[in-house]
Amino acid sequence: MEYIYVLSSQQGFGSIQATPRISTHPSPLPTRHYTNMATAAVLAPHDVSTTLNYFTSTEGPAANESPYFLVQSIEGKPRTNVRNESYPAVVHDARGKEAEFTLDKNGFQFIKWPSVEHTFDDETRIKEAYYPEVEELLKQVTGAKRVFIFDHTLRRRKPGEPGEESPSNRAPAANVHIDQTYEASVNRVKHHLPKDADRLLKSRVRIINVWRPIANPVAHHPLAVSDWRSLDEKDLVPTRLVYPDREGGVYGVRYNPNHRWYYLADQTPDEVTLIKCYDSEEDKARLTPHTAFEDTTAPKDAPHRQSIEVRALVFDSE
Repeated sequence: MEYIYVLSSQQGFGSIQATPRISTHPSPLPTRHYTNMATAAVLAPHDVSTTLNYFTSTEGPAANESPYFLVQSIEGKPRTNVRNESYPAVVHDARGKEAEFTLDKNGFQFIKWPSVEHTFDDETRIKEAYYPEVEELLKQVTGAKRVFIFDHTLRRRKPGEPGEESPSNRAPAANVHIDQTYEASVNRVKHHLPKDADRLLKSRVRIINVWRPIANPVAHHPLAVSDWRSLDEKDLVPTRLVYPDREGGVYGVRYNPNHRWYYLADQTPDEVTLIKCYDSEEDKARLTPHTAFEDTTAPKDAPHRQSIEVRALVFDSE
């Protein structure tokens, strides 16, 4: 079994080779939904009335440009020209109904999958111990034959904390977005796997974000995901993601009162949310808007949210 890992950073992309290894995670996948019945029995559904930050327009000195975000600052140029505004929303608790949601129907899925890694404080250990777990998880859930992990992001900062963010220390992303545009998704295959791209793009290709809490159940700024079936593709706003050496793309999202939002209340480090960012098959859910949101009912003394997200290209062919 071969693992090839590419770690994204604001300074560009680097890669490491991992020697072949066999996953030590139990196989096959015992269940695809939350199975801690003792916890589920005592937690009543907790829908949250909140506000979510949606794209509205471009603004500032670069307002006449198409929407963009600079991955790395450029002197004299605003980091972004995107303006977001808050709109009311209800985020529905999926706890106890996890099995109702699937990647191909809704664009997201909740899975109980404990990890051997708990602290996520060592980059080498993340790549050598956690990446193979993610690969095994994605293969079992999707039936994929090949998984290529291209980056991961750690979120430990509190919102509004001063200083420059980095992939190893970011705050929760509190704006409704999708990690890739359709065009950028295809280009990712060409960027990371240039020799195999033409062949791989002839079969099904997906990009899936594997999101996991770290250390504690999530209380502050949980993750909300929107049902693909409630999305109008006219809501999507292509936004250029400008790297020093290339250009990618993400989608901002315009407000639509029909959007249907979900989260997993008190999500634990043993539970992951799978977020579909792209699917080449047009008769399936193709992507999922997502965002962190504020739950004002969360206990004030609860630990600050920490999380890791791993993004992977998922192929139906070798």
